[in-house]
Amino acid sequence: MKVLVACEFSGIVREAFKAKGHDAWSCDLLHTEIPGQHIQGDVLDVLTWDWDLMIAHPPCTHLAVSGARWFKDKPKEQKHALWFVEQLFNAPIFKIAIENPISIISSRIRKPDQIIQPWQFGHGETKATCLWLTHLPKLTPTNIVEGRASRVHHEPPGPERWKNRSRTFPGIADAMASQWSEVTR
Repeated sequence: MKVLVACEFSGIVREAFKAKGHDAWSCDLLHTEIPGQHIQGDVLDVLTWDWDLMIAHPPCTHLAVSGARWFKDKPKEQKHALWFVEQLFNAPIFKIAIENPISIISSRIRKPDQIIQPWQFGHGETKATCLWLTHLPKLTPTNIVEGRASRVHHEPPGPERWKNRSRTFPGIADAMASQWSEVTR
């Protein structure tokens, strides 16, 4: 299967699919942290390529409700962020998963199909993550663990904070690769 992991600089989801034998590519404006098949550029330029599955992680800066107190100051940025998400939803790719924290995507575009937590996939942390799914099943938890630390929420201020908060947990990436690899048309 040819997999596009949109808006991923970390390479975590890409590598999970690669480990399952897929032709997986990440695409982001930034360089990838894990060397591998990576397109550095605007994902909108590659949406029409021949992909079987896209997992998209649109930037949440102007979408996540955790930043709602700043929404009134950034209406243009928010409008553009929603437009970008709509482009991902409308990509000519049969199987699509869009991932984002609790956000205005739910009220402005549509409700998520599923909300998952890292502790359902082997990480003793909380971080509610919404999944909007097209032709894909909901993820089944793989390793429910104790612990409900909110490390991601309490990431200290600094230049790397946004990156540290945006990386996909490996257990979630592995579940995506394992469970969605089995989906056929």
